Amino acid sequence: MQFKRHRRLRQTENLRSMVRETHLRTEDFIYPLFIVEGEKKKNEVSSMPGVFQISIDLLKEELDEIVDLGIKSVILFGVPEEKDDCGSGAYHDHGIVQEATREIKKHYPNLIVVADTCLCEYTDHGHCGLVENGEVLNDASLELLVKTAISQAEAGADIIAPSNMMDGFVVAIRKGLDEAGYEYIPLMSYAVKYSSAFYGPFRDAANSAPQFGDRKTYQMDPANRMEALREAESDMEEGADFLIVKPALSYLDIIRDVKNNFNAPVVAYNVSGEYSLVKAAALNGWVDEKAITMEMLTSIKRAGADLIITYFAKDVARWLKE
Repeated sequence: MQFKRHRRLRQTENLRSMVRETHLRTEDFIYPLFIVEGEKKKNEVSSMPGVFQISIDLLKEELDEIVDLGIKSVILFGVPEEKDDCGSGAYHDHGIVQEATREIKKHYPNLIVVADTCLCEYTDHGHCGLVENGEVLNDASLELLVKTAISQAEAGADIIAPSNMMDGFVVAIRKGLDEAGYEYIPLMSYAVKYSSAFYGPFRDAANSAPQFGDRKTYQMDPANRMEALREAESDMEEGADFLIVKPALSYLDIIRDVKNNFNAPVVAYNVSGEYSLVKAAALNGWVDEKAITMEMLTSIKRAGADLIITYFAKDVARWLKE
């Protein structure tokens, strides 16, 4: 029997390119921005080289670069100066994310603004909902999440991305937005969000680490697979338009499961720890940063992600231009 000549299609770069199955595009990326209160602030996050907390007065310069690179969408996280037990800064009409959204839309009205909808950056205890006697309250927190989503939509956000993992958060926010006249604002639900050790650097950037306990009572157990499908199914039934899987690299199987089972765009969140590990290794000369990043993001796309939230977005956009 004659053996197969699979190497025939690998002989040149053009041949390999011709038969390549998975492609990265700049349009695939959503770039996270951390907006800090105050003026003339551009603070590099120590655990995330190349990522900054930026005050609104310096945001235009950052936006110019993002748009010039061809990135079409950003996701906003607020870093407020003051916090309280109910996270009131999250839903204040002039909250940091709301003001940043207005600033973005003033300069680049076509840039898609995704508003992260949660309370943890704004609560003095660092949890994603109201807390009573050490317990994170589910139903009582929904009302505040709805108020947050509506205020973000009023400020001009194009997509609401609730990340709190409270039961019923999608249907509550969908109902609230519809009643407020924002029935055409889509929901990008953090449908499958694991309680992960890969979030550490993000908590430095957003100043959102819980002040007691952890988030394991509302974020998912990394050992569970079928639970992810139950979570995604609930969110689809309740009105989600996109489904986020977070983190990405250790959960490629979950990305594929979600893609295979639901007829909605799948968004993978390539999280801070995944970013920082590569950056640290590259700074030490241990890995080829460009090669490993492109391979990593391609694997996320190959697993089934339609879009990728990633801190590498600007780097990859430059490499793709080259």
